[in-house]
Amino acid sequence: MIISLPGSEPIPYTYTMKSTPVALVISLLKKYNVIKNPKEIVGIGHRIVAGGEIFKKSITLTPDMLIQLQSIHDLAPLHNPANIAGIQDAMNLLPDCPQVAVFDTSFFSDLPPENYLYALPLDFYRDYHIRKYGAHGTSHRFVAQQAASLLGYSLSSLKLITLHLGSGASIAAIRYGKSIDISMGFSPLTGLLMGTRCGDIDPSALAFLIKNQAFSSIDDCMETLNKKSGLLGISGISSDIRKIEAHIEDNHQAKLAINMFVKKICDYLGAYWLELGGADALVFTGGIGENDCYIRKLICQKLTCLGIGINSANNKNQEAPFDFANYNSKARLLVIPTNEELMIARDTYELIRRKEDVMDTV
Repeated sequence: MIISLPGSEPIPYTYTMKSTPVALVISLLKKYNVIKNPKEIVGIGHRIVAGGEIFKKSITLTPDMLIQLQSIHDLAPLHNPANIAGIQDAMNLLPDCPQVAVFDTSFFSDLPPENYLYALPLDFYRDYHIRKYGAHGTSHRFVAQQAASLLGYSLSSLKLITLHLGSGASIAAIRYGKSIDISMGFSPLTGLLMGTRCGDIDPSALAFLIKNQAFSSIDDCMETLNKKSGLLGISGISSDIRKIEAHIEDNHQAKLAINMFVKKICDYLGAYWLELGGADALVFTGGIGENDCYIRKLICQKLTCLGIGINSANNKNQEAPFDFANYNSKARLLVIPTNEELMIARDTYELIRRKEDVMDTV
């Protein structure tokens, strides 16, 4: 755990299981004089990975909503149960404090049906809610807002393609402030090749492998697709792209992994460019998007047919946020650090403020 305080260096902190995470955070806030009393906390924001079709925007949680949230565990079995445990802990420790849930999927809840439906019998959607939900929505929403501010235009007037590139990676097409498509699908497994996730794959290949006993079970199959594939699986070196890049001159698999990663990104970029009818800006964020000038260069070199041009010096030696497009580029090329925590804090504050405004008018 890293503790960050305004005006000071980050402080490493080793977490032990002597208290719950929420109780620990409250004690640390007191220890570092952020608060004197827990009653000073006016709201708690929670990041929830999957909201399904039930939760389409950030909400102030109630006990009934918590029950609804428990009903969609299967959409994010590794994340949602832990999220709910944190919410319950916070509710127990601060029962009078508003709890706000911010969903990673909510930014994509209004995609056009032709973009969120799979070409399966519609009964699978009606009965099981099988559809594209996306992920990283809080990040895509944040950097889109920051891009509008940086460009000096209203978000409602811009067409953006946002690239969240990290160990998990996704690309979103955003038209006039609303997402119209996202590379991740029913789960975060779909779309781009990632650190350990395979991205898009023909289901027939999986059926073939299962029939030939390449996997011991469905769980084993999913473990491989989620944790042993992607950059790690292709390179055989690491899921960390920096370690792979260090071997691209002397290791064929390392070079192949980088080429596949960049190609898949450009596949989606090209598709979204067409769907949007061009873009005002491409926005790079996430650990790779923000820090890896080599990957940004490889991506943009493949986009010259779209009129994209880079300023190589700006791409290499800038502190984000910055624009590394050249003068003639048809779209700006922005590098913007994501801040999902700030986005969650803003949503939490806004929902609390609205409630207070309503109370004042009663």
